[in-house]
Amino acid sequence: MENSKTFLCISNYFKGVDFLINLKKSGNKVYLVTSEKLRDKPWPHQYIDEIFYMEGQDVDWNLEHLLLGVGNFMKSTKIDAIVALDDYDVEKATYLRENLRIDGMGQTTGRYFRDKLAMRMRAKSCGIPIPAFCSLFNDHDINTFADTIEAPWVLKPRSEASANGIIKVYDKESLWIHINEMGNNRFKYLLEQFKPGDVYHCDSLISDSKVVFSLTSKYLATPMEISQGGGVFRSANIPYDSEDDKAIKKINEQVLKGFGLKHGAAHTEFIKSNEGGQIYFLETSSRVGGAHLAEMVSEASNINLWKEWAAIEDALAKGTKYILPKVKKEYAGIVLTLSKFQHPDLSSFLDPEVCFRVPLEYHAGLIVKSDKQVRVLELLEDYGNRLATDFTAVVKQNSVSKLH
Repeated sequence: MENSKTFLCISNYFKGVDFLINLKKSGNKVYLVTSEKLRDKPWPHQYIDEIFYMEGQDVDWNLEHLLLGVGNFMKSTKIDAIVALDDYDVEKATYLRENLRIDGMGQTTGRYFRDKLAMRMRAKSCGIPIPAFCSLFNDHDINTFADTIEAPWVLKPRSEASANGIIKVYDKESLWIHINEMGNNRFKYLLEQFKPGDVYHCDSLISDSKVVFSLTSKYLATPMEISQGGGVFRSANIPYDSEDDKAIKKINEQVLKGFGLKHGAAHTEFIKSNEGGQIYFLETSSRVGGAHLAEMVSEASNINLWKEWAAIEDALAKGTKYILPKVKKEYAGIVLTLSKFQHPDLSSFLDPEVCFRVPLEYHAGLIVKSDKQVRVLELLEDYGNRLATDFTAVVKQNSVSKLH
């Protein structure tokens, strides 16, 4: 097809189906590199020219083997763009781009969207409000932080996705116990002051270095709370043009501009401190948010983040102008939990506002939408309690052994 471009997409997780479909529908050649463990997942094969499989998952891929494979592939096929669909794939994509000299985000910029320490250092240099933090490289720096910054603190893995592996610490003695237990892995963490408050996320689309769409939502049960104690994840978008909405969107634009994201999708988190109401930047990522937040955003705004990200990539590769579809302003929320049942029966959730049921095994979740936010919040409260009572399963979190 005339003006067809070739995209190599990387995903070590089953996601991005709408992205792959719409990239192909735009007349492009679409190739996917994914994990061997995901071979049997329902990938949209009719929209993918070829799938290549790597051994391992997340950080287990051998990057030299990946580079060798892609390099051999390029002998017969010119790659116009490489796209990372998941958090863990950002390093893989930047590594390939740097070695094969393909346009797009390089390894330095990529760290701003994967390495939580790099994020904080970059945010600080850009004048973006952040909680006090410290690397774990130097004992004196750690002691100075512990002696001058009020507890509690959190030890955060620098490169884990979401809230995985976070440890909450209440005193200096406990802090050093945890650090010593890490041994030689301590450099893979950072230390940060814990700021109690409400946690928000801003899901965005970026084209030509400008935020062309963003939706602000509030976690009603945060990822950290879920990872630490289990329970039911809930989130809903907040009132449009409210004070918090305007403030968060302003800082979100500062983050994405300061971090150098020129195009694509982003999921960025903020906390509004209970003390004084200051809004702090927490972390960002150059991807569509997980936990079915994309479906929630779509129900509220009529913007399918995966589909529009594909359209942005297509426009960039072809040198055309991206045009955002018309945005609606409604409200949506998600309630989601790990389920003790492989195929949970959610037939008792019959309210007309239910618009999506999470299809994953061992997950129980629904998305609701309404033109009234209060109705969304009312349903999330009711459904959260019912899911917790009848479906929720708790899984112990893993410790961090690798930096990626």
